[in-house]
Amino acid sequence: MKLALLLSGGKDSVYSGYLAKKSGHELVCAITIFSKNKYSYMFHTPSIEKTKLQAKSMNLPIIIQKTSGKKESELKDLEKAILEAKQKYKIDGIITGAIQSVYQSSRIQKICNKLNLECFNPLWKTDEEKYLNDLIKNKFKIILTGVFAYPLDEKWLGRKIDKKFVEDIMKMNKKYKISMIGEGGEYETFVLNCPLFKKELKIESFKDFKEGENSFRREIEIKN
Repeated sequence: MKLALLLSGGKDSVYSGYLAKKSGHELVCAITIFSKNKYSYMFHTPSIEKTKLQAKSMNLPIIIQKTSGKKESELKDLEKAILEAKQKYKIDGIITGAIQSVYQSSRIQKICNKLNLECFNPLWKTDEEKYLNDLIKNKFKIILTGVFAYPLDEKWLGRKIDKKFVEDIMKMNKKYKISMIGEGGEYETFVLNCPLFKKELKIESFKDFKEGENSFRREIEIKN
């Protein structure tokens, strides 16, 4: 099938695209939603504009849709972007990085049903520890760009998902019940390299922001 990738910049969306391609589907475009609401229930926001460089590295055209991030209007904006992908690139369906969020997956599925498109969620209900190890095994280079739950702090910003990270996040999971994959919004990520990319994205500079007692965000700049 010809599929559009809902691209957030993070590990879940990019790895879902990787799995879809590995299964024989064709990635024909990326769709990214730029939300003004940093606390959107639907969309990833840290360093979101850098998805343009990820799409370029995957040789994919990208559809960018801006939204205010209000609960209902952001879904209309998402539908608008998916409809554009259907009309412009003749897609048969979309790929999402949904894992456990019924809130997200059910709303995306509803849009797909309306537009007569398939909705693929390759990571749905995946085992968390296995997933993190699969990312490492398949040579995904991923860093944390946001942390939003105690006891994670600014020291976690920029950390790579590697074996040490998996060990540490497992301890956090056992002690504080933090989702190992950040599914509860505990952390956000950005993919710098993976088998889908023609070249690795290199960080030129970054700026960190404290947004609350247990809320830190990193905005990165990528070398051209």
